[in-house]
Parts: sequence; C-alpha cells; structure tokens
Amino acid sequence: MALQEPDLSRWPAEPTGAPLTFLCHGEPAAEGLRWFARGLSEALERHGHVPSPAGGGPPRLVINLTDPKRPRPYRRRSQATFVVSVVEVPAPPPDVLKAGYPILIRSLSNLLVYLVRPPDGGLRTHFVTLEQGSYALDLAPDDPEYFDGVYRRIAPLASSTLVVENIFRPDLEPELWDGDELTAALYEAGRKLDALDLLPAPFPIQELLPERDFRHLQRLYGLGGLSYGNLSARKDARRFWMSASGVNKADLRKVGEHLLMVTDYDPARNAMVLSVPPGVSRPRRVSVDAIEHWMIYREHPEVGAIVHIHAWMEGVPSTRINYPCGTLELARAVAAEVRRAPDPSRAVVGLRNHGLTICGRSLDDIFERIEGRILRQVPMS
Repeated sequence: MALQEPDLSRWPAEPTGAPLTFLCHGEPAAEGLRWFARGLSEALERHGHVPSPAGGGPPRLVINLTDPKRPRPYRRRSQATFVVSVVEVPAPPPDVLKAGYPILIRSLSNLLVYLVRPPDGGLRTHFVTLEQGSYALDLAPDDPEYFDGVYRRIAPLASSTLVVENIFRPDLEPELWDGDELTAALYEAGRKLDALDLLPAPFPIQELLPERDFRHLQRLYGLGGLSYGNLSARKDARRFWMSASGVNKADLRKVGEHLLMVTDYDPARNAMVLSVPPGVSRPRRVSVDAIEHWMIYREHPEVGAIVHIHAWMEGVPSTRINYPCGTLELARAVAAEVRRAPDPSRAVVGLRNHGLTICGRSLDDIFERIEGRILRQVPMS
C-alpha cells in the first residue's frame, strides 16, 4: 500500500485560547511544603501560567500539598485537570517507588513529587509516575535552577490535553459481534505478551482507594484499574480493533468488553468513536492510547498492527518529553518519530520514562522482530 499524506484537517488541533491555569491546594503544616509551593508557583508564573481565579473554571494543573501518611486527594471536576501531589518525608525509604506509588494512587494524582528532607539537612527530590516509574532531580534546593528544573518535569502535565472520552455507536456489523480473525490474532498476541512477562497486572486501585473516591474516578475516567500495555490491529482503511482499558490483556476474548472497534476521532468532542454490538449495555472504554494508534494508522496505510509495552529496546529513537498517556501531545510526539523512521511500517519508538510503541505489518511481524531484544526495565531520566 503506497504511503498517503494524512488529512491533517482531521487531526486534533493544537489547544488554543484557554490560559494555562494552576491552583495550589492544601494547607500543609510543614514549612518545607509551603516553601516548595511558593517556589513552584513563582516558576509556573515565570513560564506563563496564571493562578486559577476564584469561581473560575477548572484549573489545568493542581499542586496538591498533602500528608504522606494520610494523603488527601483533590477531587477534580474535569478530565482536563492534572494533579501533582507533593509530600515530604524525613528519611529516605528503601524503595521510593514502593513507598510513593500508594500515595500517588490515594491522592488521585497524575504525578507525585516525593521530597526527602532528613534531619541532618539537605533535600532529595523524587518523581513517581502512574507508569510505575521513579526518577530523581539532580539539583540541590539552593540551586537557582531548582524550581525551573521541577517545572520542566511537570510542564508536560500543565500543558497537555487528554483524549479519553469515548462515543459508543451500536452499529458494529453482526458478523463481527463475536470477533474475526484479527480479534483471534489479538487474543494470541496478548497470550504471547503474558508468556514474555510483559503484562504487569492491572493495579488494583480499588484496594487502595475509599469506595467514594473509586466511584469518582470511575465516573470521571471510566477506570476499571490501572492496566499497562495495549494492542491493536488494522481492520480496513479507517478502522482498527484495540484492547480496552483496564482489562487483562492476556485474555482478550469479548467484543465490546475486551476488544473494541475504533472507527474515528471526533475533533469537536475530542473523543474516540467506537462501533459496538447493539447488545452491549455498558461497553468498556478503549485504551487511552487510541488517539496515538489512530494517528499512526491514518498516516501510514502499510502499518497493520501496533503493540505498546512497558519495556525497552536498545538503540531505539525516543520521544524527548514524557507527556502523559492518552494526551494529544504524546500521540503527536510518537507519530512524529514513526514518520522519521526509514520504514514507518516497522517503526519502534521509545516513549520517555514510559515504554515502547512498536509498529508492524502484522502482529506476527512485530513478535518476530522483537524476539530476544526486549529489556524489561524502562530507563528513567
């Protein structure tokens, strides 16, 4: 199939008009957190962000200052709001990720800033991500560049636009209600990923959150759990099958629940359009990376399948900014790297601090090429 120029008028437009507002939330007892809030607020304003006015719309970014032992969430009212929680502890834990990840989930946050301030002085600044990653900022708190360094780490959150809304249309052809050869191939591909130990189990957020907060997240995002990795396969020139969000990717069986047909992107509603069987009363949402797959399939007709895993390969090109999952910005960054590849149909792109997006002419093509090359540890920087 010959390379076709994408219809750029159908691609998501750059966000325009709305100011990049921020809000500091919480009244911490620790002076260290108050110092951090002041410094970060000043850095945000230096970079063009504005404090969220009282009574205005939802802020784009919330700096949630909270207690590591009893983290309080900021109950966002909009999907467009990203939350960075900040905690301070007096001693370094044996494992920052294991100590910080439950705080990240309990505070309903997109990113956690984990400050370690031991009694003998000094400060160590760590970041904990939803992708189960952790990395440190190599700047001392008295360095003039410290808060600008923190800002650079959270700027992708402050400026990103999520595409997590789904439009369900009960118009899937009857002959596809029970799947086809592609859904069978996706089932087998999921089993292969499981055999390769590349499918971390969905994180049981309901076990860490009070029921009220879990229901709130379900209403806001349709989350059934934090699940890592996804797979898709092209059906035709405009459609592709893709794994759902929060399901076991090693058991992709049911259309409308485990696998969904993505048909389009609606720019007016900033939502993915899905075709489901009429009998599915509560279809699951498609993976948050659907917008990224949509861009790649539309631009490169020779791409027949895409696999995303939280793992790494040596020598692959990588995005330079760790934008959040499910955002226009991450999708554009990955699509740009695919476009630069000598053969986009077989591009492998590293997502900074996140994992890999692997394109192939088919799912079998992908697994033949990655065999023996996968590194399970994603480098963090």
